Amino acid sequence: MNELLQQIRNCSLCKEHLPLGPRPIVAANPEARILIIGHAPGTKVHQTGVPWDDQSGKQLRRWMGVTDKEFYDETKIAQMPMGFCYPGKGRSGDLPPRPECAPQWHSLLLEKMPNLKLTLLIGQHSQHYYLGNQMQKNLTETVKNYRTYLPQYFVLPHPSPRNRFWLSKNPWFEEKVLSELRARVLKSLGT
Repeated sequence: MNELLQQIRNCSLCKEHLPLGPRPIVAANPEARILIIGHAPGTKVHQTGVPWDDQSGKQLRRWMGVTDKEFYDETKIAQMPMGFCYPGKGRSGDLPPRPECAPQWHSLLLEKMPNLKLTLLIGQHSQHYYLGNQMQKNLTETVKNYRTYLPQYFVLPHPSPRNRFWLSKNPWFEEKVLSELRARVLKSLGT
């Protein structure tokens, strides 16, 4: 695993497309029980090198009901984004994750994490990649039907502050989905 992580952290496969240069962000361990697959690091995470080290990460930890210590314990929770590096800025937020990362690295990482009990698919990019035509017509419907993908996957919207409108428009998410997410996280962690 250490050799693979070093290869990923040294990756420069798509460097010509990265405005801030390559800085792959990943956290994994063979003992991990939960895997988080999100989009790609933002500028703050690119700067710090720490996965989910931003407002989205704070929100995600609240949703999961875990402490910072639990969240950053690689023996418990692994972090494998769809794109390992910051992809750049688009018209309405960051650009989509680079398409090279997931096919190059995901299966290699997954092979080395045999103890995974739960994978969080955060946002449409990871859901499209892992669920394919099993997705519903849009993100809202996919998240509403989250039980369809259990026990392997738990689908979530992105916890970005930009999604406040979506959260206020869909109160069922916080009322019903988050309690089940927290219960499954606790069960997966064995706490």
